[in-house]
Amino acid sequence: MSEFEQLHPSLQYHVVNTLGWSTLRSTQLAAIAPIHAGTHCLLLAPTAGGKTEAAAIPILSRMLVEAWPATSVLYVCPIKALLNNLEPRLAHYAGLVGRRVAVWHGDISQSRRKRALKDAPDILLTTPESCEAMLISARVDRPAWFGNLKAVIVDELHAFADDDRGWHLRSVLHRLDGYLQRPLQRIGLSATVSNPGELLAWLAPTGNRAVVGSASVSTDADVTIDHVDSLDNAATVIAQLHRGEKRLVFCDSRSSAEQLSSLLRTRAMRTFVSHASLSLSERRHAEAAFSEERDCVIVATSTLELGVDVGDLDRVIQIDSPSSVSSFLQRMGRTGRRADGRRNCLFLTTNDHAFLVALGVTQKWSEAWVEAAVPPAEPWPIVAQQALALILERGELTTRELLRLLHGSFPELPIADIEMLVEYLVEQQFLDRAEGVVRVGPQTERSYARGHYRDLLASFSGSPLLTGRHGAAEIGYIDPTALTGERDERLLLLAGRSWRVTDVDWAKRIVWLEPAAGGGKARWIGSARSLGREVCQGIRSVLANGASPTVTLSRRARRALQTLADEIPASSGTHLVTSRVDGAPMHTWTFAGTRANRTLARQASAGAARVRFDALSVQAPLAALAATLPERIDLTGDELAAFRESIKFAACVPRELLSRTIVARNFELDGDDRRR
Repeated sequence: MSEFEQLHPSLQYHVVNTLGWSTLRSTQLAAIAPIHAGTHCLLLAPTAGGKTEAAAIPILSRMLVEAWPATSVLYVCPIKALLNNLEPRLAHYAGLVGRRVAVWHGDISQSRRKRALKDAPDILLTTPESCEAMLISARVDRPAWFGNLKAVIVDELHAFADDDRGWHLRSVLHRLDGYLQRPLQRIGLSATVSNPGELLAWLAPTGNRAVVGSASVSTDADVTIDHVDSLDNAATVIAQLHRGEKRLVFCDSRSSAEQLSSLLRTRAMRTFVSHASLSLSERRHAEAAFSEERDCVIVATSTLELGVDVGDLDRVIQIDSPSSVSSFLQRMGRTGRRADGRRNCLFLTTNDHAFLVALGVTQKWSEAWVEAAVPPAEPWPIVAQQALALILERGELTTRELLRLLHGSFPELPIADIEMLVEYLVEQQFLDRAEGVVRVGPQTERSYARGHYRDLLASFSGSPLLTGRHGAAEIGYIDPTALTGERDERLLLLAGRSWRVTDVDWAKRIVWLEPAAGGGKARWIGSARSLGREVCQGIRSVLANGASPTVTLSRRARRALQTLADEIPASSGTHLVTSRVDGAPMHTWTFAGTRANRTLARQASAGAARVRFDALSVQAPLAALAATLPERIDLTGDELAAFRESIKFAACVPRELLSRTIVARNFELDGDDRRR
């Protein structure tokens, strides 16, 4: 029996006769047998390589063969836009065989949620945070709602695993297993990563596992780097190039996306903008335009990096550079879908640092290298969050049962350290314990009870944004820092348009807006990006030896590279450290990455004035730097305080464990083999 013939006859019929496919792709065929067997799977394919179908078609087949009742499948995505985008496609496939799909996330109305609860769909598209909300909600009959689950499909698994949301997701899946007779079959979908076996073992720590598809990196693409010096110049280049084509432009901040959108519209370009701080209506308007428009520019942040179908795209343009090869591959993979198409990406860098990062990322890509997907080390803040969520879900637990459940979610962590965390939560009154039974404590009520524990649902923090409104229309969300200062007139950029602030209702957190003729700024507070050692070594290689022939440099880029190669001492070796004086403080160029250089700078300061650093250099002479990295770091009180501000649930973690989290994620120690 062929792979295709293993599918339920109804699916075989509809694949050929309704969908009109003569065959399935190799990854889609190879996924049928292991998914039918209930094996945990990781399905690998390039962007637009058919991973969704590789999971959905065999799962629907198994659903029919085994007569699964609803709701039997969770389909989990990292962003709501991807869920919205997938719904019609998955609903079509499921509808062909009499099955139904529904979406459940923060933008879904209460009426739609009530309908789903009353008449359960076969496949539920959702996020980890929405799963968490259902688990702790008193309005959800958890055994009835979750009791029929058989499988979970995790889209963009590499994006989850690279962040604390991955730890959150995996713990939620372990908690769902508690309502089932057999644990969930776990199916991950991922773009190219260098450690697929490790990634699958992390998603599914126990049971049979199979990696399906190739993890190799293709360097067959048209990649060009142009150094344009400013965002205004970038807008001019975009306006002049590729008229009549659909272009997706990636920016690495919401502010630059807004500014570029405004600049393009002043150049009479049909422009849409997409980022996380736009209102639901604005995002849906942009999403609809993605598939319907032809001659236009779509300006987006990383939210469109993750699988959202933007239709028949012609070009990808990158303002400055992402910090990883994996992200670059995701973005470039938006192109080249037509039979005669070819993947392409044009970098337009606006400063020397971004230019160097683009050179480093493309150099490593030209070597067919990509990062491993490595979950963040020492996830103690997420363990604390899960301890509180478990008590909210169960009402009360014995200490022993709480420890057992937490260790089941985080088997990599020592049970003694989990016990330390739980005792700290009791001491700080986040948990209340009497006669060995643990309940929600008064500190949890004070810190997180607002809005039905909304702030406890997510592993990430968001700044307290204000809602921008024009009449009855909600435009988007505004950082309060954009409203500071004494000015007669405040002009903002939002949704790619200029707005005049007419009033601010701080109590209701609403900013009232009126359209303005032009001008304005966009501002949101974000976190600094880190660069890994390998990308920095790629930069060193280009400075020493020139760019790879796989990458095309514009005339401006070649001049900029020559200037920087003259200014920055680099060697093609990876073990050398060189320094120079450029009329300012002395720099030692290590090309070691952000974490290693932070460690070297800390050692060089030795209690004196703080030593500046970046991913490429440390602002100190070579003689001031230690020959080796330390085996351990003991943070001072000031250092601990500085880092803990950016860590959600830090107040729930004892100092020893919190310090380990901070050190593991921000510094590099001797013998550290984590691939970051």
